[in-house]
Amino acid sequence: MSATSVLARKWRPRNFAQLAGQEHVVQALANALTQNRLHHAYLFTGTRGVGKTTIARIFAKSLNCESGITAEPCGVCSACTEIDSGRFVDLIELDAASNTQVDNMRELLESALYAPSSGRFKVYIIDEVHMLSKSAFNAMLKTLEEPPAHVKFILATTDPQKIPVTVLSRCLQFNLKQMPPALIVSHLQYVLGEEEIPFENGALNLVARAAQGSMRDALSLMDQAIAYSSGKVDESLVRTMLGAIDQGYLFDLLQTLRAGDGVGLLRIADDMAIRSIAFEAALQDLATLLHRIALAQTIPQAIAEDEPERVRLMQFAQQFTPEEIQLNYQIVIHGRKELDLAPDEYAGFTMTLLRMLAFVPASTGDNVVPRVVAVPKVVMPVAVSAAPKLLATESVATYQAPQAPSVELDWNTLLTQINVQGMARELAKNSVLTSFTDGCLVLSLAPQHKQLQSNKLAVDKLQAVLSEYFAKPIKLVVELGVSKDIATPAAVAQHEKQTRQQQAEAAIKQDAFVRDAQIHLGAQVIENSIKPVSI
Repeated sequence: MSATSVLARKWRPRNFAQLAGQEHVVQALANALTQNRLHHAYLFTGTRGVGKTTIARIFAKSLNCESGITAEPCGVCSACTEIDSGRFVDLIELDAASNTQVDNMRELLESALYAPSSGRFKVYIIDEVHMLSKSAFNAMLKTLEEPPAHVKFILATTDPQKIPVTVLSRCLQFNLKQMPPALIVSHLQYVLGEEEIPFENGALNLVARAAQGSMRDALSLMDQAIAYSSGKVDESLVRTMLGAIDQGYLFDLLQTLRAGDGVGLLRIADDMAIRSIAFEAALQDLATLLHRIALAQTIPQAIAEDEPERVRLMQFAQQFTPEEIQLNYQIVIHGRKELDLAPDEYAGFTMTLLRMLAFVPASTGDNVVPRVVAVPKVVMPVAVSAAPKLLATESVATYQAPQAPSVELDWNTLLTQINVQGMARELAKNSVLTSFTDGCLVLSLAPQHKQLQSNKLAVDKLQAVLSEYFAKPIKLVVELGVSKDIATPAAVAQHEKQTRQQQAEAAIKQDAFVRDAQIHLGAQVIENSIKPVSI
């Protein structure tokens, strides 16, 4: 395949409209160009293949297009075509990984003093800027702070933590996110459709997962897949090319677990050992499968209609309770962490399976069907949501919290499954779900926390985490006002904590030994020393 036909280069976006998955960056840059509010230095951060250099080149075209400074460069003038072909004299690209020394930087900065040869601006794109030496960073500080009016700096890096704060403070920073698998699949479908290459959706799903958020990697893998499968992208051939093993054994594991067949679980583990399947990778894939089943239970529409495994996922979503899936997910995650501590990987893997077999969540409803297991059961206590008006005499397990308006998503459950921290987590904890339709998720925020509504960083972070979780773009809308009859996750957690404290205090006061010590020894209970035992 010739260099010019490589998919990653042939289908590299030429304007902002063709970019996929970085709408937050595109919108900001387009507004700056339209309003002519341009900064002198920009920093693009993100993992490999998410579009840092591509956006930088499009931005350079927008600055130098002969039609004027615009968010929609014409693409046909000499400046646009020369930038696309890498021949524009006023676009200087530097790979910091191979030009780390201060002399390289001084030479570059000296050339910045001269006016552009043909363009409106001299644009310097410094890739992997974190690789520059300390002295090189120091040399560029003054120019970066007060560059000539005709100069724009665009820095790109995969590791912003290594960039001095003095440089960061002089740049507008944009964080590019990884591409969700669903978006990669959608783009691959478009590219292959334009290339008139037949494909199977299952093959695209495999490539999207293997790309790990990188669109460039996905297109490179697709080039390889096209060559490997002689023009047709076939799922079985792509699976062989990637070295991926048919994951049907994971479904067999869960089916055997559902039946309570311990002997069958060990038989599958033995077969995996014979097939040389890595147990650490198997646990990772099993956790991914449990996550997809949890999605099928909570938000069925998150599982695409053309998903090859949709039918089996929906079957398991019916066969297992949400509590069982959550507990098994936790067991698998911890089993993977402890694999290095086990006598060997086989022992660690089979111990994880035995835990899944032996532990079941406590029944919290009539619709929970217990498994029939051939080994003694250990009932594992699970935390149960409390409510704002929980009385000291009521048990946590039997209390029914007031319910929000009927939606297809349990907000409290979702918060246990996503990794969100800081102010974004405070926003999530102090809100309740109002609606979730057509990719728009509406939250009602408790009025006492109204300052979080205007915290753009918190809102954007929570929106990004939700988009990653659902593997599709999510629009987050935050409104003020929560009904007094509905408990936010923060309120539920606070009242649950208060209830456990009340129960702990009552247990101490009613303890026979404590009573005897008070009567006969004059002992006193220090109230603030009583703490409930964590479950």
